[in-house]
Amino acid sequence: MLYIIKSMDIYQQALNEHARLRGKLNISLKAAPDTKEALSIYYTPGVGEVSRVIAEDHSQLRDYTWTNNLVAVISDGSSVLGLGNIGPEGAMPVMEGKAMLFKQFAGIDAVPIILDVHSADEIVSAIKAIHKSFGGINLEDIGAPTCFEVEDRLKNELSIPVMHDDQHGTAVVVLAGLINAMKVVNKTLQACRIVLIGAGAAGTAIAKLLTLFAHPEIIAVDSKGVIMPDRPDLTEEKKFLSSLHMLAPGYQYTLKDALMGADVVIGVSRAGMITADDVRTMSDKAVIFALANPEPEILPDEAKAAGAAVIATGRSDFPNQVNNVLAFPGIFRGALDNNVKQITDDHKIGAAMAIATLVENPSADMIIPSPLDPRVCEAVSKVIK
Repeated sequence: MLYIIKSMDIYQQALNEHARLRGKLNISLKAAPDTKEALSIYYTPGVGEVSRVIAEDHSQLRDYTWTNNLVAVISDGSSVLGLGNIGPEGAMPVMEGKAMLFKQFAGIDAVPIILDVHSADEIVSAIKAIHKSFGGINLEDIGAPTCFEVEDRLKNELSIPVMHDDQHGTAVVVLAGLINAMKVVNKTLQACRIVLIGAGAAGTAIAKLLTLFAHPEIIAVDSKGVIMPDRPDLTEEKKFLSSLHMLAPGYQYTLKDALMGADVVIGVSRAGMITADDVRTMSDKAVIFALANPEPEILPDEAKAAGAAVIATGRSDFPNQVNNVLAFPGIFRGALDNNVKQITDDHKIGAAMAIATLVENPSADMIIPSPLDPRVCEAVSKVIK
């Protein structure tokens, strides 16, 4: 049992609890090999017949082994939370945590795997070599642009569902929140001008999903300013982002330029990127998703005082937490249960709509259900068919 000491810093409590547990996971048995008969059934000689059946028909692997309920949570540690490229060892506590969430919210067994390789070729090769042990692959904390190539190749080359949660889990929950935020401010997403701060994995996936759903104008901003089509050396992803707005070429627009008159700003970047003065230049009833962790691009109280109508963050201590746990457990639960080979854009949009529907009467402080809402996983899993 976890005992919270209110006077102790949460980070120190985390260190203490992880040290006490020495890891957050273990393996439990569904049956005990505690008699001679049980040993004969679960291991030799009985297991040999199970192996023979599977060898003759590989599709029966999921019927006779735990692969029907097993996901690999895999990272190379190159883009971990807000810590950046801290390596595979540093990523392991996060991968354990992700596996913990799979089990808690969807009943899915998950194995954390850290890779000490970092090129797309090496990561793809390593995952392909082990993928037959699993029913699904959850990619995690792999930096852009490598993550894009890794996911695309694995989706095309494997016959089990593969999802990079930093991209698509985030995008699904952002879309769900925006669907309900539009109801609160009485606007349509299609007519909105959206500023996207951050052009990495999450930002790119958000832009792609919003474009598929409503095709709003999206002005993407990175460390150099607004991403313009005439900027040299753009990656394929940034070329896509540069095509989503209607700003006149020939000028390098800043973030402040982009925010003037904007209806929505979505931050997946770092703390302090948005000021109260910036919010005041936005349109009436502005919507702000400040999702940087642990400190958002602007604090909710500051944004609200400057006139924002709806504010969401990635934190649990503020209203409207955009948390990937609303999406990935249900997505993989549905994929495993229905033997889905590939998670599609339609699945992601369906998941977002299912999450949004759980909030019956959206308000400024309630556009997204709680991550602890027991209805979420089932609602999402039903649309993954």
